[in-house]
Amino acid sequence: MGFGTIGAVTTHPCAPVPERLFDDEREQRWRSRFTAVRMSRPSWARDAPQRSVYVSNATGTFEVHVWDRTSDERRQVTDRRNGTTAAALPPGGEQVWWFADTDGDEFGHWVAQPWSDGPGAATVPAVPGAGDGYPAGLEIGRQRTAVGVSTDDGTTLLVHERGSGADARVVYRHTEDAGVGSLSEDETLLAISHSEHGDSRHPSLRVLDLDGGGVVGELHDGPGKGLAPLEFSPVAGDQRLLVSHERRGREELLIWEPGTGTVTELRIDLPGELVGGFYPDASALLVAHTHAARTRLFRYDLGTGALTELPVAPGCVGSAEVRDDGTVEYSSSSAATPSQIRRLRTDGTDDVLVTPPGERPPGSLPVRDVWTAGPGGDVHALVTEAPRSGATPAPAVFVLHGGPHAADEDRFDAVRATWVEAGFTVVEVNYRGSTGYGSAWRDAIEGRPGLTELADVAAVQDALVADGTVDPARCAVDGWSWGGYLALLAAGTQPGRWAAAVAGVPVADYVAAYADEMEQLRAFDRALFGGSPEDLPELYTEASPLTYVDAVRVPVLVLAGENDPRCPIRQIDNYLDALAARGDLAYEVSRFDAGHGSLVVSDQLDLIATEVDFVRRALG
Repeated sequence: MGFGTIGAVTTHPCAPVPERLFDDEREQRWRSRFTAVRMSRPSWARDAPQRSVYVSNATGTFEVHVWDRTSDERRQVTDRRNGTTAAALPPGGEQVWWFADTDGDEFGHWVAQPWSDGPGAATVPAVPGAGDGYPAGLEIGRQRTAVGVSTDDGTTLLVHERGSGADARVVYRHTEDAGVGSLSEDETLLAISHSEHGDSRHPSLRVLDLDGGGVVGELHDGPGKGLAPLEFSPVAGDQRLLVSHERRGREELLIWEPGTGTVTELRIDLPGELVGGFYPDASALLVAHTHAARTRLFRYDLGTGALTELPVAPGCVGSAEVRDDGTVEYSSSSAATPSQIRRLRTDGTDDVLVTPPGERPPGSLPVRDVWTAGPGGDVHALVTEAPRSGATPAPAVFVLHGGPHAADEDRFDAVRATWVEAGFTVVEVNYRGSTGYGSAWRDAIEGRPGLTELADVAAVQDALVADGTVDPARCAVDGWSWGGYLALLAAGTQPGRWAAAVAGVPVADYVAAYADEMEQLRAFDRALFGGSPEDLPELYTEASPLTYVDAVRVPVLVLAGENDPRCPIRQIDNYLDALAARGDLAYEVSRFDAGHGSLVVSDQLDLIATEVDFVRRALG
């Protein structure tokens, strides 16, 4: 593959989009996993619970929809070229609020339109005077709204008196990262997270008095121990705040009464990590328990401490919430079974709450768990094995998750299913930096990101080679966002391990990425590395894929969003220009007119088809 120049601008070889991946019924099957109508779990207006909002791809682009549960009418609300996914309902359900950015760049403001209006309707700023920025939290009360706005200057948190006709007032501003957490039921208190101490990855808490001004309470657990405000009690007169903490090396729950300073840690005897929310009467918590890549639901009685597992459907729970009558609505799926939106009633009956129109997407194969001894402890991976042809292992693709503070779980994934359909064994590694395995595991990449994760990936690869699951000569590395960053870094630092590398919206030149990315991510990087590129130039250089571009020996595919605020295009161009300057390496690029990924289904189909086709050609 060659390259050329026009003036001083380098042109790069474009990756072709294959018309088909298969010649039989598999072609329809893999495409239908993307084109089948999907929807998020509907959330509802607090005082008008018959009105719900959700996101769906029903029109071919993920957009905001509403559902009137009384009439069962479902309607599309937004229709924008690059889609819309952030939406909320005020308590009365009289409006639909959604976040308006430009072409997927995530920079914009919240707008409101009447509940009855559809796509193209006139909107007004939902929070007058808030200004444009990256979103940093939203809490909509009956009388007040709290909103967070992040810009290059830092974070501003504002409160708007709804119906007053006045602009929102600033209640907090700082150059370091912060966010709106929760608004108390009487709307006099606002819980916020902040990182004035300089570590946005381990924030502290503050509760502000919105009537009298000033600070009601502070909660700070010290270095390396973050706190997150989850939810104030929904009961009038009850000012308890549910908080996520990591005092014992994992995410657990406590209740804080900021007015008195009382802190009650909830000793819930479950392995793994916990998050939760109040039941409507605040007598209990709905607890989501994540352990070994699966999430299940429990009810924790605050009076007795009794813990009861809820008999939800088999699979991994995606999200859940409790209705006023005690019904738990939740989403659930597994690697083999597509997602469903279900409800668990108080009498124990469990059924499907709502079904998207059309046929359900085809299922796929289950994952199996693999635990491997790694340099920092046992590494958990999920493996989906493609059928073999004789005794030879199928080619393998190591799909590395983004984040880095995220994890691969036993959930349905159309991308995973497509690789398996194409005859690849898929390996997903929850490397150090992943969530769900304790604070030490998540934070083990501090001071040396990138290379730390790849040491875990190498350990898993070695184990799967040793037991015959994968062929060392036919392994590709693939990922998006942080996973794309790791894929490029693997191509340069582990050239003997991979036969091809695919990087979607990656960090490719870390110094340039830091200069161009949104301030929230600059704050994250400073916390992760221990400083900025000016403070630690050698460390950023060591972690940057651009440093190792001359060591790359395998074909590379880069997929990039033109409007990406997280992994901006300039730093990707720097990496591609360096590849081109070598003149001896096969590489291709696929650019799309969106941000950090695309919400358009046809784009998603083209991107995954491009990836599969590229790896097939690279592996021969």
